Amino acid sequence: MSYLKCHGVLSLTLVPLYSIPPGELPPPPPRACFGRGRLIEDIVTLAGYLTPLALIGTGGIGKTSIALAVLHHSHIKKQFGDNRWFIRCDQFPASCTNFLNRLSKVIGAGVENPEDLTPLRPFLSSREMILFLDNAESVLDPQGTSAREIYAVVKELSQFDNICLCITSRISTIPPVCKILDIPTLSMEAAHDTFYHIYKNGGQPDLVNRILEQLDFHPLSITLLATVAYHNRWEINRLTREWERQRTGMLHIPHDESLATTIELSLASPMFKELGHNAHDLLGVVAFFPQGIDENNLDWLFPTLSNRTKIFDNFCILSLTYRSNGFVRMLAPLRDYLCPKDPVLSQLLRTTKDHYFHRLSVGVYPNKPNFTETQWIMSEDVNIEHLLDVFTSIDINLVSVWDACACFMEHLYWHKPRLVMLGPKIEGLPDEHPAKPQCLYRLSWLFGSVGNRVEEKQLLIDTLKIWKEQGNDFQVAEALRSISGANRWLGLHKEGILQIKEALGIYQWIENVTGQAYSWQELSRLLYNDNQLDAAEEAASKAINLYSNEGDQFLVCRCHRILGNIYFSKGEVEAAINHLWTALRIASSFNWHNQLFWGHYSLAQVFYNQNMFNDAHTHIEYTKLHVINDTYNLGCVMELQAGLLYTQSRFKEAKFEALGAVDVFEKLGAMKELDVCKAVLCQVEVAISRFPALQSDFNSKFPEIVLLPMLITYLFSSGCLLG
Repeated sequence: MSYLKCHGVLSLTLVPLYSIPPGELPPPPPRACFGRGRLIEDIVTLAGYLTPLALIGTGGIGKTSIALAVLHHSHIKKQFGDNRWFIRCDQFPASCTNFLNRLSKVIGAGVENPEDLTPLRPFLSSREMILFLDNAESVLDPQGTSAREIYAVVKELSQFDNICLCITSRISTIPPVCKILDIPTLSMEAAHDTFYHIYKNGGQPDLVNRILEQLDFHPLSITLLATVAYHNRWEINRLTREWERQRTGMLHIPHDESLATTIELSLASPMFKELGHNAHDLLGVVAFFPQGIDENNLDWLFPTLSNRTKIFDNFCILSLTYRSNGFVRMLAPLRDYLCPKDPVLSQLLRTTKDHYFHRLSVGVYPNKPNFTETQWIMSEDVNIEHLLDVFTSIDINLVSVWDACACFMEHLYWHKPRLVMLGPKIEGLPDEHPAKPQCLYRLSWLFGSVGNRVEEKQLLIDTLKIWKEQGNDFQVAEALRSISGANRWLGLHKEGILQIKEALGIYQWIENVTGQAYSWQELSRLLYNDNQLDAAEEAASKAINLYSNEGDQFLVCRCHRILGNIYFSKGEVEAAINHLWTALRIASSFNWHNQLFWGHYSLAQVFYNQNMFNDAHTHIEYTKLHVINDTYNLGCVMELQAGLLYTQSRFKEAKFEALGAVDVFEKLGAMKELDVCKAVLCQVEVAISRFPALQSDFNSKFPEIVLLPMLITYLFSSGCLLG
């Protein structure tokens, strides 16, 4: 039926059903849609309740494939029958008239050139239907010429209680009633299946998986890669070589689509263009950094961009970036395409580099007020390392970059001890390079911080040689003092004592009080390890006096820990505990995680040795609170906990902790600690084999606990507890 107006009078006229043109069938479903099964089922369930939906994600993430899979799902066919509609919004000019015309034609409403939804409402409200608006960003872009009118129409469509409106879009400016589903990248398994579904040739999955990881499991990129490899009939080795040479530049299929086309489509949107000329450069900076940009750092990284917050918000709205753990990040294929090909030519990137380097130049020392502020490096370390790697490759003679490299390693040492990929570059610098000795020196700190004392010592010897040739007395003393510390860890106590005394003499000659205090502290450690306990106590006391005069509470704290260990070895347990608590009180007032860790660690050892297991457990738990991005310390905790659990006959738990510690120290190359852990593990495994009935009995005591007391003594004597 339809209403016809005749001479000003409305008359009811019967219109045969066959006179209304049928709606358009949706395109066929994808042949394969790997890894999306659960998501598709969730969408089908929501559609069953006629819930308005929006599938949001970057170009090539698979939104259209998911939409078509949903439209052809058996449950959707059963519920909606032939009332399943699909409109590609990027196939007509973005105007409200064109949108309404297309809507009328697709759903078969039979209304020519509707000016608004009024003539379509009777048809739209006549039955249950599901309507997908695909690539809706083409008509919903807020900066589009007809965006307001089209948005109003789409919003009304979302309010029909008999219509399930589903939108796929790169932008998130959709009617608020729509439930937003952010489309994720694929899992490794789904990415693997997607690739081989097209490529078909098997073999060498490890090489393929590595490339898939570098593509961030982005569906379109994987499809293009597989298609290019299939068309060219490349074996995996050839594909790998081409990928390393061309990267995302190879993701182009003649007479079809490419990754570049997909990305440029987003950049051509009115919304992106409205952001101004800085937007593209800023997008390049985001692409340059592996971690993206920390939103907390926008003010000091981009101080000249007044609309920086708006730009970053719009990057996310456009699905060019996404937010993760406080960072604005970008998928790897987009990063590879948008990253500046020549970083030197990007003014904004060079300015960003300078801001990072200026912040790195701030001195790092626990006793200084800015120590806490420098913890920003803990979240930005991957970005900084990449920045340094790129710019040290551009020009080896850029001393400012190498100076920043030395500062970076110092920041890491205090806040996030780990090795860096810059190590081989530093060691490969010519000896006459002005930045080499300082970079070697800082690099040695990192090797020492993860327990690789052999490499630490060798780097320090190389550093000492250069500084001696330069005649730099202060730096020679610094290198000697650090070498003595490495020798202490290696058990070469007498050699270390000679070196620290030589360093002490130089500091006294050049009247450097801080250096003298450091030297007395290191000498006390070496004498302690050499079982010269009285001399060690005297040296530590001299260090405390010098530190107190200098007002250096950090090193006073560390000296109290040393004295605690000395008194414990002397059998003066009460004095040992008092000194360790003094160290903890100082460390707590400044929140020095490393000192708090070692203080609680030492107290746990003391209580453990005194068979005060509950107190030992308590302090082990405290150590875990202060393992801040430090794998070595984590290994030490696991080693100690393994021993304590072993003593309490909790053998399975002890084995788990010992295996974890072995894994940590193996990866770090901390051979001394590794040997101890393996000894603990061996003893635990013997206990498990000999006393299976005691494996889970907390109160039962293993009658032959002989190894752990010896290990405690060994750890103290070797300096492992001094931190």
